Amino acid sequence: MESQENLAIDMRGISKSFGVVKALIEADLQVSRGSIHGLVGQNGAGKSTIIKVLAGILKPDAGTIRINGETVSKLTPASVERLGVHFIHQDRLLVPTATIAEAIFLNHEPKIGPFVNHREMARRASALLKQYFDLDLPPGMLVQDLTTAQQKIVQITRALAQKASVLVLDEPTAALVKKEVDSLFRVLRRLKDDGIAIIFISHYMKEIEDLCDAVTVMRNGTDVGVVDPRSTAIDDIVAMMINRDVGEMFPRRRSTVGAPVLQVSGLGMAPYFSDVSFDVKAGEVVGLTGLLGSGVKELIQCLFGLDRPDRGSVTIDGTAANFPSPVSAVSNEVALVPEDRRAHGVAVGLSVRENISLASLSRYSKGGFVSRSAENASIDGLIKELSIKTPHRDALVKTLSGGNQQKVALAKWLSCQSKVYILDEPTVAVDVGAKVEIYTLLNRLAAEGAAILFMSSDLLELAGFCDRVLVIYRGELVNEYAAGELDSDVLLSAASGARTTARRASA
Repeated sequence: MESQENLAIDMRGISKSFGVVKALIEADLQVSRGSIHGLVGQNGAGKSTIIKVLAGILKPDAGTIRINGETVSKLTPASVERLGVHFIHQDRLLVPTATIAEAIFLNHEPKIGPFVNHREMARRASALLKQYFDLDLPPGMLVQDLTTAQQKIVQITRALAQKASVLVLDEPTAALVKKEVDSLFRVLRRLKDDGIAIIFISHYMKEIEDLCDAVTVMRNGTDVGVVDPRSTAIDDIVAMMINRDVGEMFPRRRSTVGAPVLQVSGLGMAPYFSDVSFDVKAGEVVGLTGLLGSGVKELIQCLFGLDRPDRGSVTIDGTAANFPSPVSAVSNEVALVPEDRRAHGVAVGLSVRENISLASLSRYSKGGFVSRSAENASIDGLIKELSIKTPHRDALVKTLSGGNQQKVALAKWLSCQSKVYILDEPTVAVDVGAKVEIYTLLNRLAAEGAAILFMSSDLLELAGFCDRVLVIYRGELVNEYAAGELDSDVLLSAASGARTTARRASA
């Protein structure tokens, strides 16, 4: 065990209850100076609660907290920052119309008397960006004109400007492409070498393996172990998180592949993609991937009627189906699970029941009347199958955790019992246990004869779960790999243009 003198964060025996619900039960979290410490667990495992305790947002019912060797009996968001602990949230929480310099020094501006010294503020901002990140961003540039990765760097620089000794990053890579993730990781390793302690919270286990020196695993409100991810297999960490042996991360599919259901021929929409042809058969899960700007997102939008292609054709079970609108797509038994499920997938002011049945009321209706018993039976089945944590089917979606809101969005379209399912990043920011539940449900749909087009930027997921994977590069379908050929490194090479000789996967 690390000596207390070298611990930047030392939380022991932390308990916190909300009424009868025990969110934390004597949980420990120890993070060494000059280390990157992972924090993992399923949604509801207690990660967010213990971080909110550290942030001074929640007061623990029991336990002790030491920060940089100092025992603290009462924390507030302001006092924890004074102690050197800063939080980099998933939602960037920056003022879009502020300049870079203003964002870095917000509430800590250098002044001459009562006036802000804008010249000195710009000089310091430029020096910090150069010192820590070797960046020459203009300090007068607006936050809204920065990339997502650059905004994340501005957040980190703001913490460093206030002499941060501990950084807590909550899902920092959720909105980043791989190149930006690699850049962020280089920055974090440099900060670690400077002696800063970093708590890294992520659902992406490959990131945990690549980046972290140690990982605290949480389950059911307590820590169940601290492991070295460089010497502990990912499957073993996952098993600790969900308290069962996952064996393989991806459950095996036992479906018979039938005739083509979705057929795309010569589809194009200038300037995004051109001459794309492929099919998805009944009982088959076909992966689809491409880097940001490859045209893969626009292709999905065309297939669901959100955009109109300017050439080519789409057929469903041999019938022409170039959809003029999403309504037409749904009526032709095509479902789309969107990536941004909170913005486009759920109505947070409606109940779980209303959200799930929103796109499939016709299934329960006859003569203009809804059969509530049939609706409830279907909804209860999906709640159970997806393990949606809700007190009851009529609870408002806004009262659920983010992960459970995502499951509701998925359940809404799964309730349609469609022929074709188009899934856009269906497991993004979803914990490992929930991913397995989603994979299992998709396997059931495939076994029932559905054709599934599975778009993902998680290359390990594509390689582990899909029967075939299509790779889009700069608007063209350049590669197609069968299951036996799949490997995340091969997929990355193809998506980045290093392998551009098209290969047909075996049927």
